[in-house]
Amino acid sequence: MLRLECLRSVYSQLEDCLVVTIMGAVAAELHSLGHRSNFFYLQHAMGLASSTGLGLALCLPDRNVVVFDGDGSLLMNLGTLSTLARYRPKNLTHVVFDNESLLSVGGFPTATSTGTDLEAMARAAGIPRAITVGDVNGFKAAVTDAIESQKLTTIIAKVEATGPAGYATDLSLLENRFQFRRHIQSLQNTATNRVRP
Repeated sequence: MLRLECLRSVYSQLEDCLVVTIMGAVAAELHSLGHRSNFFYLQHAMGLASSTGLGLALCLPDRNVVVFDGDGSLLMNLGTLSTLARYRPKNLTHVVFDNESLLSVGGFPTATSTGTDLEAMARAAGIPRAITVGDVNGFKAAVTDAIESQKLTTIIAKVEATGPAGYATDLSLLENRFQFRRHIQSLQNTATNRVRP
């Protein structure tokens, strides 16, 4: 299963979500499908996409948050699973693309290539819903169900260790940061205007 095909299969569902990606191939491939102001590519912060997603989910409980993570990044910050489980934001879907390698930083194998089971680790940490998928249809169904169910979910997507030719995008880090912030502010302003008499 290709990560790009997975992203393509759920792209239309991301329009009303706040989306955080980890660095490298995930960010480049999502960007290649068409950038939106609600996408935040967390470059140069390996391991922290789930932490950023958790903060967003807790601060904006009425918005669905989707995190696109990687096996190497999750393994760098395993404590995030217990922290996610502790707070259990209903509006957070944590997707981990497991290609069993550190593809974006040289292709070195990760612990999942020798048997580490990220779904089992998520369950043991207390994540209420964890699932592993290995085909695009299963991936799309799992993401759709997670967003609609309003229950903290971790999805481990077993993908091939292939990616784009390059990881650079034409969107600078600062531009993305401020654009994403303005998007969140526009959501808050819309909510404030909605409750005014």
